[in-house]
Amino acid sequence: MKTDNTIGIIGYGSMGKMLLWKFAENAGLDKQSILVSNRTSDKLKEAEEVATIADNRQAAAKADIVFVCVRPADLKSVLEDIKDDINPDALLVSLNGSISFESIHKVISNKTAKVIPSVTAEIGRSQTLVCFDDNSMEKDKADLTQLLKTIGDVIELPEDEMGMGSELVSCMPGFIASIFDVICTSAQDHTSLPKEQIVSMVLATMSATGDLMIRKDMTFDDVVKRVATKGGITEEGTKVVYDGFPQTADLLFEKTLEKRRLTAESAGKSFEV
Repeated sequence: MKTDNTIGIIGYGSMGKMLLWKFAENAGLDKQSILVSNRTSDKLKEAEEVATIADNRQAAAKADIVFVCVRPADLKSVLEDIKDDINPDALLVSLNGSISFESIHKVISNKTAKVIPSVTAEIGRSQTLVCFDDNSMEKDKADLTQLLKTIGDVIELPEDEMGMGSELVSCMPGFIASIFDVICTSAQDHTSLPKEQIVSMVLATMSATGDLMIRKDMTFDDVVKRVATKGGITEEGTKVVYDGFPQTADLLFEKTLEKRRLTAESAGKSFEV
């Protein structure tokens, strides 16, 4: 999938690096069409292979779509750095879901989108969240969506749902990994199988179960009923999960959403200074 837009990526951390290499690989962009900048220029040595190295202002001035991939605490200073140089027609894309459009527009007036990718973009299967401000045009939405589809599916949400959306797609790989890490660790206490084999068996089953549900349009309840026959062994296990896990799941979302609220509140205050 080829895009005709010039892309600027400010920040070469985990997400900036992933976006750069996936766009270079999948979006048909040559080196002149991707500009990348980073506070520590030494990190960009490897990026020279697929992108033009620039500073923040150059990347903002020459790009049609400018991705700002920095920590919430650094976003305001980066926006102040580029506000006088950014192409006025460029779409600014923030990878900080916690910082509102209202805060961003206190510093810079460009049309703006927020994007939350998932680590599963590494294999082209990201469920990427996106929301747009009121200034964004249909062409902006189409261009950004086309670009993001090179790393997986794109889900547009209203701004006030980006937080919960992030828990469900961006944070979820971490939640899933931690849950199954606990399961595999517990299994070790009940078997002589090596942990590597336990993990391999569980991962393959987990992946296949997800594919089965998607391909056969099955619900979670469908799978439980299919496997947990009445009075059988699996039913005993599913009873434990349904009895004990809801409290953990509720606490998980309470803690993460509260942390997200505090992060957004702190970031918002920094934009008022």
